[in-house]
Amino acid sequence: MLLAIDIGNSDITIGYSAGNAWEPVWRIPTAADLPQMYYSMQLVNVFLESGLKHEDVTRVVISSVVPEMTSKIVDTCVGLFQTDPVVLGPDVYKTLPLILRNPYEIGADLVANALAALTRYKSNCVVVDFGTALTFTTVSGQGEVVGVSIAPGLKTAIRSLSQNTARLFDVPLEMPASVLGKDTTHAIQAGVLIGYEGMVMHMLQRIRDELGDAHLKSIATGGLCNSIPSLKTVFTDIEPNLTLEGLKIVAEMQ
Repeated sequence: MLLAIDIGNSDITIGYSAGNAWEPVWRIPTAADLPQMYYSMQLVNVFLESGLKHEDVTRVVISSVVPEMTSKIVDTCVGLFQTDPVVLGPDVYKTLPLILRNPYEIGADLVANALAALTRYKSNCVVVDFGTALTFTTVSGQGEVVGVSIAPGLKTAIRSLSQNTARLFDVPLEMPASVLGKDTTHAIQAGVLIGYEGMVMHMLQRIRDELGDAHLKSIATGGLCNSIPSLKTVFTDIEPNLTLEGLKIVAEMQ
């Protein structure tokens, strides 16, 4: 059985795969200042709650964009599952059917996304990942990652307003019915959520135009990929666990 772990800036996403489905998927908040023992106990607890056995895990693959967390999770997995995890990075990139211009700069999660999308479509495609950052990763049908665009994520944008602007506060990620805000909460929702709706649509069109591919496949992923319901018709597919799918492919190739 495979355990795939994606260490992000906000959350650690952990997926258990015994076949074609991810059952279950857990999320643990990322807190780099906490000791390894904390994460060991978190994994022990989620396995107990799910009725899973440590010995059933035969492979572990990890992507991480938080370097100070990587060794903690690796050591945790070695201790609990008695197996050395595959850590997605430049050395592993060389074994993948991807062409990366800057292998030491691109995030491992984006590489996993690109690999999963390429494997699924085998044509030009772009992955829009709604996470701490909003990222657009474009990969050609020949496996070249031709470019990445990065903007602040939805929660990041709202949190920035809350922390840096007087009299503003945390706002729920709920799509407003109108762009004309009637109170502070509504105003922020209109500006961020409806604003991001337009940004995503515009970015996808610009990418299509630059590639000269009107039929470019697009896939949404990430923990917030369903936050803007009106974008559902914009994407070829919506797959919250795409990064885990990419990590699974990585594990199968090693």
